[in-house]
Amino acid sequence: MRRVSQGAMALLLAAGLTGAGATAAQAVTLQAGTQQAGTAKAADIFDRLKAIPGMQVTEKTSTLPGYRWFWLEYRQPVDHRNPGGQWFEQRIMLQHKSTDGPMVLYTSGYDTPEVMFTSEPTALVDGNQISVEYRYFTPSRPVPTDWTKDTIWQAATDEHRIIRALKTIYGGKWISTGGSKGGMTAVYHKRFYPRDVDGSVVYVAPNDYRNNDDRAYDEFFDTVGTDPECRARLQGLAREFLKRRPAMLKRFTAAAEENGWTFDILRTPDRAFENSVMDYEWGFWQYSLQSDCADLPPLDASDDELYESLDGIAGLSFYTDQGLEPYVPYYYQAGTQLGWPSPKFKHMRKLLRHEDSYHPRTYVPRDIPMRFDHGRAMRDIDRWVRGNASQMMFVYGENDPWGSKPFRLGHGSRDSAVYVAPGMNHSGRLITKLPAEQQAEAIADLKRWADVDPGAQTLKSTPRADDPLQLQRPPL
Repeated sequence: MRRVSQGAMALLLAAGLTGAGATAAQAVTLQAGTQQAGTAKAADIFDRLKAIPGMQVTEKTSTLPGYRWFWLEYRQPVDHRNPGGQWFEQRIMLQHKSTDGPMVLYTSGYDTPEVMFTSEPTALVDGNQISVEYRYFTPSRPVPTDWTKDTIWQAATDEHRIIRALKTIYGGKWISTGGSKGGMTAVYHKRFYPRDVDGSVVYVAPNDYRNNDDRAYDEFFDTVGTDPECRARLQGLAREFLKRRPAMLKRFTAAAEENGWTFDILRTPDRAFENSVMDYEWGFWQYSLQSDCADLPPLDASDDELYESLDGIAGLSFYTDQGLEPYVPYYYQAGTQLGWPSPKFKHMRKLLRHEDSYHPRTYVPRDIPMRFDHGRAMRDIDRWVRGNASQMMFVYGENDPWGSKPFRLGHGSRDSAVYVAPGMNHSGRLITKLPAEQQAEAIADLKRWADVDPGAQTLKSTPRADDPLQLQRPPL
């Protein structure tokens, strides 16, 4: 499974980023009637947000010029089909510029770090942005927790209610976006509520419509890049980690003792170590470029050098209890609806002891029941995209393993496109990594959907990271 940082379990996704995020600023709660005359307009947006039923509003000191920074908590039903039951508070980060401008709905698919940032579409249209924390990620988790409501329809309906509430203030065009699992989230929302937004920019989102047929992943690892020696080096290193298992485990258990890591979910350090080894090649291609092959250690490197490479690329701490616990909501969805990648690992199979542990059920505590829907939800999504996609843009990195099973357009799709950025991975502002002609076409479509002057130069030279989650490397 691809890891949060480098290559979490097979299915995740988070769209790539570059650059460092801004540090969170101290919260300042505004009280009605205390604003000075010069900030009357800002106070008005605060009051308008606060007037939305079920909405709590806190303002923080902005770290991005031209934006005001609000944290919202919106009251949502755990089960949208039963609003008379349990409710919870869902966090939303709002970066406000103008009620007249476009609004970009950024879906991370995970939690929402307390960092201001502009997604690539936000920068390109110079718009407002809301970042919605996915249900069941802390602290947007109902207690007690009914895990059966951690579904793609329930999450899409969360977003639908938020949009409906905020459109009373932001009446301009709406664009949804997200990367990896956040991109998947944007697709699912569009499928269930196609009229909520005027366009969608979906980055590096997997489409596992046939969970039992994962040949595409094996074909990817056999052909990725243009350097067969790089592929062979990565496979050789994965085998070498397993051959030196005692030396690797000695270092790993020492690090676990030093950091207080535990292994109740995976049961033993050996199983956690082996899951990281199975992530190694995936993690390299997900977050590195082919040129980084030059920095890989030789097969005869010291134990310390090999351990450093495994930890740096696969992130050994991810399969500890402390690494897995924040992503239980993702793995629950992977094992019930989303599906997961299952590469064959032919080159290291004889050295593996726990290959069957590379599965979402392994990463979710046993007291949480799970049952896979046999791919029904994902086949429905795939059919809808091919038959009904409208104003949707899918952008992938050529060397990203998550792009092995991409979303596909069909005869019923309209005003939509799929782009592939040459040589790129799971990270980065991929529209601006496209060849010049495709880049111009993609930007023109986005600005048309957002009703923005096509000649406006809106992308800043040094924008914030597209997705602060990429800095901590989520599973997907």
